[in-house]
Amino acid sequence: MTATAEKNTRILRAGIVGGGRDAFIGAVHRIAAELDGQARIVAGAMSSDPAVARDSAKAWNLVRSYASYEAMAREEAKRDDGIDFVIVATPNHLHAPVAIAFLEAGIHVACDKPLADTLDHADAIAKAVRKSGKLFLLTQTYTGYPMVRAARAFVAEGRLGKLRKVQVEYNQDWLRDPIERDGNKQAEWRTDPARAGISCCVGDIGTHAQNLLEFISGQQVESVCADLTSFVDGRKLEDDASMLLRLEDGAKGTLVCSQIACGEENNLTIRLYGTKAGLEWHQQEPNTLTIKPAGKPWEHWRTGTGYVGAEAVTATRTPAGHPEGYLESFANLYVDFIAALRRANAGESPRAGFPGVVDGLRGIRFVQAAVESSRQGSAWVDVQAR
Repeated sequence: MTATAEKNTRILRAGIVGGGRDAFIGAVHRIAAELDGQARIVAGAMSSDPAVARDSAKAWNLVRSYASYEAMAREEAKRDDGIDFVIVATPNHLHAPVAIAFLEAGIHVACDKPLADTLDHADAIAKAVRKSGKLFLLTQTYTGYPMVRAARAFVAEGRLGKLRKVQVEYNQDWLRDPIERDGNKQAEWRTDPARAGISCCVGDIGTHAQNLLEFISGQQVESVCADLTSFVDGRKLEDDASMLLRLEDGAKGTLVCSQIACGEENNLTIRLYGTKAGLEWHQQEPNTLTIKPAGKPWEHWRTGTGYVGAEAVTATRTPAGHPEGYLESFANLYVDFIAALRRANAGESPRAGFPGVVDGLRGIRFVQAAVESSRQGSAWVDVQAR
């Protein structure tokens, strides 16, 4: 077997930066990357605190632990058994330096969203991706759900008709109290402008809503009229946002995101209305896609059934009636990413069908437009094109 063939059949080696003790998203990335037996995390620089980094790596049974991401990028690039890709699971302000370090070392990157803390840093990542020629995955989780992919195919096939109206909302309540002052690390960095960037709520969950809207509809948000509010006294970044949207082909929409909506857990919902039909999907009940044909009874499409279309069937792991959710959706992104890596290793076109740096730039430009709109008294602000 040639070296190239061996690289294309073995389990890929992954590394992770961030995601150490008390970090929610690190474990999610690990489960998702390893779920289908295509990759294993073997190395990490899991915290800026050397003791936490060492203990976290030991808890995960990693082969190699590093005290810094710089050392990790440098040393892994030298090894014959070095990592094939790295996972960036740090707070937003570190996405750019970490991603760029590994891209410059010739290592593919999977990065948590949003792409960066500022547009300048997002542009720097995009430049590094282009220069390196390496693949870049942005983990926009909800694009991996089978019924989200069924919804996108339904729209792309013209069955919705001309899109007129979009409503998307993402409501949580975990920041309803000032828990960042009580030692909650996840709240501390998300509400800190130095680490989160110019936005908390819109950057954290509003970008998911915007990305889901654009993924399903196939249309970009052209401009926003936004009202951002920090309801918790003393909080420096917003915890709630309400927006009007104008899409590129004339459709109008609303986007609401909140992290202080009492009683809500992770309520991401989207509705699209066209001239022929409407559709509706709820993340907390992800196995159902509701289709609303004009003048006909509603249809409730279910995950695991053959009629939902090839893309949704491919993204489904369990028989109909068995719940599939967040971790499986996350893993679908890694399945697509790893398949592209294997094609690239074989000298073929990667045909990347997963969210990447372009989607990340769209998200950061959306955040910037929303913040600027709110600062201008909810004036209409254009979202920069690709």
